[in-house]
Amino acid sequence: MSGKVRQRASANPADSATVTVNERILKECHKLYADNTQGLIQIAERLGLNLLAPRKKITVLLIGNHSAGKSSFINWYIEEHVQRTGVAIETQGFTFVTSGRKRESLTGNATLHLYPHFKELVNIEGVVEYLVTEITTSKQKKFSLVTFVDTPGLVDGDMKYPFNVDESILWLGDRADLIFVFFDPIGQALCKRTLNLVEKLNEDHSDRIRFYLSKADEAGHESDRQRVMMQIVQELCKRPGLNKTCFDMPTIYVPNLISGKTTRCANQIEEVCKEIEKTINQTIQNTLNALERDCEKIADLIDTKLAVDRAASSYNLRARGKGFFLGLLGCVLPLLWFINFLASNVSKDLQESTLGRKNREVVALYLKPVREVWKQIPKEYHLHVTIALGVFTVFLLAVAKFSSRLKPTLSRKEKRVFTDQRDFVKSHVRKTKEKLYHEYLQQSVAAHDI
Repeated sequence: MSGKVRQRASANPADSATVTVNERILKECHKLYADNTQGLIQIAERLGLNLLAPRKKITVLLIGNHSAGKSSFINWYIEEHVQRTGVAIETQGFTFVTSGRKRESLTGNATLHLYPHFKELVNIEGVVEYLVTEITTSKQKKFSLVTFVDTPGLVDGDMKYPFNVDESILWLGDRADLIFVFFDPIGQALCKRTLNLVEKLNEDHSDRIRFYLSKADEAGHESDRQRVMMQIVQELCKRPGLNKTCFDMPTIYVPNLISGKTTRCANQIEEVCKEIEKTINQTIQNTLNALERDCEKIADLIDTKLAVDRAASSYNLRARGKGFFLGLLGCVLPLLWFINFLASNVSKDLQESTLGRKNREVVALYLKPVREVWKQIPKEYHLHVTIALGVFTVFLLAVAKFSSRLKPTLSRKEKRVFTDQRDFVKSHVRKTKEKLYHEYLQQSVAAHDI
């Protein structure tokens, strides 16, 4: 055990040396939620609040027809040849490309284990067998904060997929931070399956979708590119769900540094990188803001729970007092009646022999008001009064039991735990959030401006 701890400790400095500020911020935020001993998720569960840990990376979903350049773009971005490229239509699945400690390929359930927020993919029949994760050590650009999801090339006609590809892409689109749609100017840019998926994704995620004319350097002259773009835009505008969308479609292509071939086509591929970086920054801000809101929710819920407990304790104190008084009254009345009955029906000699003369006189003195009241009641009603007194006694005891019902309260240990958790959230977590926000802002502005 100690060997493992020493090994982990020795590895941490090397890891931290290659971790960027943004990457560390997202990891620390994730740890504040997912920590097994004092994580916000664990604290919130006891309060009936369901929280989700923020992801450490953003997810970028790439869709398009086959040979649209999705895999080539990923290889260019990470500067490694991880994804196979080519023009052949292949029966392929979904490939998650992410950054890690060593080069490795995972398949099937191993991919779902790595991405627990995607575990519901198992509900789509057959798709698990076609899930692949490519882990690479690349740290190029912002790749350490990005997970690319490369989707199967979309085609029309009789092409059959071994799973419901449309449902899978729509499901992933619901959970992606960015959706890149690549249109190939020399292939099936107007693939109906692609357009149908874009229309459905646009219904709920129009703010996440970005359109690109890929392989723009192979589209011929500028006039040819403009004609292709016009055709794509016109086809998109025919769709009821897209006809009100303003389309911005940058032209991009992967630079071929080996051939040295030059082209006059404007390459806006850096705009794609800026879009990814912008989304990362927005995700960090959203994560920090969500952390602040969740801290407030937890603190408010704990304060409410403790206030309810104090009110319940106060109520229980009053209920015990009320129940005790009514119960005592319910017991005293029949007791007085019974003593009065004995005093009225037992001879003085027997009372003196049992209690003594002085005690008999004391009892007689205290029972005098009861006797006077009893004398005012005609003898023919004594039985009725006795029955009424019995019913009233039962009623008082029932009311006493009902009034003394207690509300559940927290134990001392539970109150101490909730108080400690509230203090932990208000002090440690919020201070950590402020520190992380300060570090994030320092990347953009000078320290004296913060």
